[in-house]
Amino acid sequence: MAEAAESQAPPGSGRNGRISAPTRRWARRTTAALTLSLVALVPGLTAPAAHAAPEAPRTPGTASSAASAAAQAAHKAPAAHKAPATRKAGNGTGSRSAEVSVNSVTPTVPQDGDTLTLTGTVTNDSKATIGRGRVGVRVGPTLDSRSAIDQAGKRQGYLSGADGTEVDRKYAVKTGTLPPGISRSFTLKVPVSALRLSADGVYQLGVSLSGQTKARPYEQILGIGRTFLPWQEGASGKKTELTYLWPLISSTHMTARTESDEQQTPVFHDDTLVKELAPGGRLQQMVALGEELPITWVIDPDLLATVDMMTKRYRVEKENGGTVAGKGQEYAKKWLNDLQRAVRGEEVVALPFADPDLASLAHRGRSAPATLKNLSTSTQRGKGAVDTVLHTKPSTDFAWPVNGAVDSSIVDVATSAGAHNVIARSDSIRDSALSYTPTSARPIGSGHTALVADARLSTAFQSDMTNARASSLAVQEFVSQSLSIARQMPTRQRSIVVAPQRTPTASQAQAMAEGIRALDESGRWTKSAQLSDAAEAKPDAGADRRVPSPSSYPASLRRDELPVSAFEQVRQTQTTLGDFKVILSRSDRVVPPFGSAIDREISTSWRGKPAPAAAFRDAVQDYLLDLKGRVRLIKKSDITLSGREATIPVTVQNNLGQRVDGLYLELESGRRIGLDVGESKPVKVDGGHSQSVKFDTTAKANGRTVVKAQLYTKDHKPYGKPMTFQVNVTSITATVLLVIAGGVLLMVLAGIRMYTQRKRKGPAPDPDAPLEQDQAEDAEDAEDSEESEESDGEAKGEPEGDTERQNDNPPGTGEKVDR
Repeated sequence: MAEAAESQAPPGSGRNGRISAPTRRWARRTTAALTLSLVALVPGLTAPAAHAAPEAPRTPGTASSAASAAAQAAHKAPAAHKAPATRKAGNGTGSRSAEVSVNSVTPTVPQDGDTLTLTGTVTNDSKATIGRGRVGVRVGPTLDSRSAIDQAGKRQGYLSGADGTEVDRKYAVKTGTLPPGISRSFTLKVPVSALRLSADGVYQLGVSLSGQTKARPYEQILGIGRTFLPWQEGASGKKTELTYLWPLISSTHMTARTESDEQQTPVFHDDTLVKELAPGGRLQQMVALGEELPITWVIDPDLLATVDMMTKRYRVEKENGGTVAGKGQEYAKKWLNDLQRAVRGEEVVALPFADPDLASLAHRGRSAPATLKNLSTSTQRGKGAVDTVLHTKPSTDFAWPVNGAVDSSIVDVATSAGAHNVIARSDSIRDSALSYTPTSARPIGSGHTALVADARLSTAFQSDMTNARASSLAVQEFVSQSLSIARQMPTRQRSIVVAPQRTPTASQAQAMAEGIRALDESGRWTKSAQLSDAAEAKPDAGADRRVPSPSSYPASLRRDELPVSAFEQVRQTQTTLGDFKVILSRSDRVVPPFGSAIDREISTSWRGKPAPAAAFRDAVQDYLLDLKGRVRLIKKSDITLSGREATIPVTVQNNLGQRVDGLYLELESGRRIGLDVGESKPVKVDGGHSQSVKFDTTAKANGRTVVKAQLYTKDHKPYGKPMTFQVNVTSITATVLLVIAGGVLLMVLAGIRMYTQRKRKGPAPDPDAPLEQDQAEDAEDAEDSEESEESDGEAKGEPEGDTERQNDNPPGTGEKVDR
């Protein structure tokens, strides 16, 4: 018969009244659990399942028993179904003849008076039919160490003694006859009291299939599946403070390109981020789940900046080079609104913009010091992005190298941008001398602290969590490992950090949330803490504080680092951008998008993707060079100068959408003819226009020479490629010589003619020279003539004694003339 899903104990029960999560989280979980119970209790709302359904995305806020609700509502008689197509039947023998999958354990952390529910499937992997099959629960001995839990999780097949004895058979379920390759689902319900858990600790819990075959017609163990059961009746004296990082990180989606409109519409190289933001997508699940959990948000600001761009108009590149309109506006707006609500009042840690690969920088980026210096700028850019988009002040005091693997060079780079805390992992900084798990925080010198996250807890959910068995086992092992830590030193207060994978899948995030929620709802041996509190925790005196040397860095991680050539290319792009921005009147339209693109070139997300990483760097550099090349010199043809002095025009073209300033144009000539091209000329050209710059030149001799034209910035750095042309200096051309020769000939002929005529007339008399003897007669005649004129003057009334010459222009009638 179908059974209803069991209701969960209210939050806070069994925790001595302590409320470990905000009231709003409790309300969401209670609402979800009640809804689930109503669905299971009201007939007709759910159809009975014929077999175990594949794992569906868990609804955020559902209580830890939600995963088994559907199975509890199924028919009592187990239904048979074909095994997955990937399973190869016929290989099983002995105690591994059948595969037993434990797909859910409810509740994850049981307490006295609970009923434990286990669901799963059994599959006949042998060639023989299994008859009289029975599925029962077995309780093994307590696992008194963390390594014992590891070993139990790896063990295959049935091992007498280690797998314990079967609980009362009245709680078992019969599977009947099971032909080869056939699977059947099961649901087992066992009161916790029937498990006879004698002491607190972690127990191995087994689900075994007993039956017989034709070859062996007697009852035997033909398959067993294992999980873990954490058990502690009361609260610990000193609860372990648990800090769980919740990363919101994605890969690069934006290019350096923007449209030329006033809004600078961004261009994306793909629109795949929409899938992650849509309902059920990875990032949507991370936000929805994280809103209910006591976690510390660790955010890549580049993701926020990218999604914020998607809330407005944006374009997406096509394979042919064109662009199409992006379609993720609605999903982006909703995701940002949900995230803003989720982080309100919570601790937020901002990574440097685009989550730079600190290990690659430390090991391969030394050749590009500018890139190392840019890490501080990336940190400030990231802080501003989080503040602007989420309206909250993030912490930038934490650096997180990939996988928490550190060495001395990585620590130097990580702290160079101002971070005082480096998140490492216990498989990098080991504590082999201690018999217990120490507090994560430990000083490493120079005022810096290493927060050594627990490796087992941090990697608990890295496998494929779409498989129900793997997901359930990961949750149970995670919770059990935390109890094992607490029981190592129950009287000592310790602080443990958990740093999971950077980009969990949706199913991994759901499993992580289930594990965190189980600990939070139980609250018997752990309590949540913020990352800033973990950094201030008192370190264990015996904990190792030595940072490994660079030679100890894992080879598997080193192979995935960015190559040295990548940082050299980044340096070249930075230099090109620096030379380009100084000539722009609106550098704010160019520097921010390219600065962000350069940060993305060294992102951790490129690890293991050398070809896409190189393609992205090439695209950024090519686009920047294309923009820079739009300010150029127009090619000039060879010219001929007629004369020793002339003007040479050179044209500068600006195909950008803004005015350029701060450029100087210089001409440089060869020394053969001593062509002086003058001083450099300033260049200012409006966007979409050209300017002709004129140079006054002087040549000392005729001949040919090559002139080089080059643009320079204010600090005399060459800008763009030089342009050369040939100059031919000829003082007088052939035509001009003919004209001049003809003119000179005419002038000579005219001079000869004038000279001949003057010689015929004789020389003109000199009025100031004394009279010669042979001219006396002419002088007397002149005197007689003069006396005659004077007599005429007296007759007309003119004054006497005036011997001065009259004006060449005689006065008009009645005009008074002064003599």
